[in-house]
Amino acid sequence: MKKLLAISASILLLWQGASAQQKLVADKIIGVVGDKIILKSDMDGALAEQIRNSPDETLPPNAACMMMEMLISQKVMILQAERDSLPVSEGDVEGQLENQIRYYIDHVYGSKEKMKEITGYSVYQIRERFRTPIKERLLAQAMRNKIIEPVKVTPSEVKRTFDAIPKDSLKFYESELEIGTLVLQPKATKEMDQYAIDRLLEFKKRVQSKESDFSSLAMLYSEDPGVKENKGVYVLNRNDKNTYDPDFVAASFRLKEGEISNPIKTQFGYHLIQMLKRTGDNVTVQHIVLRAAITKSDLTAYTKKLDSIRQVILDGKMNFTEAVMKYSDDPNAKFTGGMIQSPTGDGSTLITIDQLDDPSQREIVMMLDTLKPGQISAPTQFTDDNGRPAIRIVYLKTKTQPHRENLTDDYSRIQQRTLEVKRAEAINKWLMEKIPTFYVHVDDEYKNCNHINQWMSSVAKQ
Repeated sequence: MKKLLAISASILLLWQGASAQQKLVADKIIGVVGDKIILKSDMDGALAEQIRNSPDETLPPNAACMMMEMLISQKVMILQAERDSLPVSEGDVEGQLENQIRYYIDHVYGSKEKMKEITGYSVYQIRERFRTPIKERLLAQAMRNKIIEPVKVTPSEVKRTFDAIPKDSLKFYESELEIGTLVLQPKATKEMDQYAIDRLLEFKKRVQSKESDFSSLAMLYSEDPGVKENKGVYVLNRNDKNTYDPDFVAASFRLKEGEISNPIKTQFGYHLIQMLKRTGDNVTVQHIVLRAAITKSDLTAYTKKLDSIRQVILDGKMNFTEAVMKYSDDPNAKFTGGMIQSPTGDGSTLITIDQLDDPSQREIVMMLDTLKPGQISAPTQFTDDNGRPAIRIVYLKTKTQPHRENLTDDYSRIQQRTLEVKRAEAINKWLMEKIPTFYVHVDDEYKNCNHINQWMSSVAKQ
């Protein structure tokens, strides 16, 4: 049940394009919950998505049962969320919809044209087709959060969980580290800012006088990493402010077809934007972005500033997290406290050396040999994920030795597992209480699934 309710958002979306790819001629209703149906294609699409997300893992023998349990529980949560009038804003729905479509275009199909060729749907059709499923997913998520929010675990419960594990089954962990970074992003001088603005104004003049073509200038001069693939062309929706820089989106929608903006400043630099086409709430724009140059003197000044911040931490006047929150230019710092997060996505800050594989993190590996737990490196220059020069200090908070799982070194892990089990129990208890209040029908093939059998028995007793 724990895994059942931890299915990724993309699976919960039930991307029915998978059915289109398989060219299914007929479908079958395999479940009904209230006024909502579960189709065989829903099951097939969700299982196919799970395989795509974990290509190296074999589906367990009870995968179909687990998926059917997830689909039923999702429908019940949706219906109860509607009963309880849990709030889900249209802005959240549109933002999730655009993110999902963009993910499939960029990472699954490669282009809008390819997506339409394979699924049979245009972007507009997909948006209309999946708006309701995404809203339902958000409703289910809100209901789940309401159920598990009160669930807590005590130290004694954590100890009981650990004591129940056979000693020869305890996990073995490689050396793990907790690493924090405090990043300063050097700001260009006013002269360098003006130089970038003047160059863009010159580009605009050359395009308007037909001396140059906008696409050619984008290919030659734009510092957008994707310019070689898309020539700086993007399709934006009004709700893309969660996906793209909001100033860029706002400036794009202020333009008329064929119009070229004046230089617009965003977190990525200065942009020249040309409106190519407007269709309803979508616009197609092309841009050129230039970054104001950072000089050696800028880097030197920021290195000195960061060294002063480091000394404040070493003198005990401020701890590392407080310094990160006050000074860091990393946009994620306020959420992470400057700590590098585990790529597993579970919120853990424990990582192995092998997991420091991001290009901007690889240089950190070389620094770890000279750091002991609790120490902070001298400021060093690096290139961030957006290709900009930056300065950082690295804090090695903890470093474990290879070991078998134990309560001293791994308490937070065991606590999290205990919490997940308790949350799963709370959800199942909630489902046992709520399912009898809805009409539920399940295809015979799934009636003997563990939780479904329990749920249907509770229905029969009503």
